[in-house]
Amino acid sequence: MYSFFSVMILICAVLLILVVLIQNSKGGGLASNFSQGNQVMGVKKTTDFLEKATWTLAICLAVFCLAASFTIPHEKKDAPKTEQTQEAAAEDAAAEDAANAGAEATAE
Repeated sequence: MYSFFSVMILICAVLLILVVLIQNSKGGGLASNFSQGNQVMGVKKTTDFLEKATWTLAICLAVFCLAASFTIPHEKKDAPKTEQTQEAAAEDAAAEDAANAGAEATAE
């Protein structure tokens, strides 16, 4: 799932970059070239379309980033040990040390 959202983030980011580069805030750029021939091509209000596309892609990018953050694979950590399990582990370690010490003494 995380890889799916990562791919969608990349696609959305590239499209957003292209849409932003097409428009120009001062009325020039590629959007002005399309607006002159709107009647010929049958497309009306190209600047409105570009603005809506920009907002839509920006919102999609934010949603995909949030979704990806929730689906990041995490390694499962051990649950914190309680006092009883820590005491039992200490007793087991002490018994193991005693057994090792006894085995070393008999080996000599």
